[in-house]
Amino acid sequence: MGVARHDEAQTDGRGTAATPGPIRVVVAKPGLDGHDRGAKVIARALRDAGMEVIYTGLHQTPEQIVDTAIQEDADAIGLSILSGAHNTLFAKVIALLKERDADDIKVFGGGIIPEADIAPLKEQGVAEIFTPGATTTSIVEWVTANVRSLSA
Repeated sequence: MGVARHDEAQTDGRGTAATPGPIRVVVAKPGLDGHDRGAKVIARALRDAGMEVIYTGLHQTPEQIVDTAIQEDADAIGLSILSGAHNTLFAKVIALLKERDADDIKVFGGGIIPEADIAPLKEQGVAEIFTPGATTTSIVEWVTANVRSLSA
């Protein structure tokens, strides 16, 4: 049993295909990391670009993040982490999405992530990593180009 997605053929009740809505992104702070300024800045930038953003708040478990993404019919999950637990927490989110047949939800991340960890994270299924210095413009452009097109 799969997860219904915004971009799948949907009808408006009259048999006419409905136009998908804006990109929906869950922005989450996994683990014990207590610094959320960057996540809030990204959430606002995505919202200001016309996306629907669901911010989960601090100290979320991978299970809570995946549950939220599925319940909110999210197109993507943006993980923000500064604690150094990115290898474990990102991998757990990816694994849970696969277990829940929701691995069509793209995962991207940012924070203090060493260059040496980026390639292995991408090999595990993280679509993109943004390190310190990435601009909100570059993140919005990446989400717009790589998640799905915004509706008119």
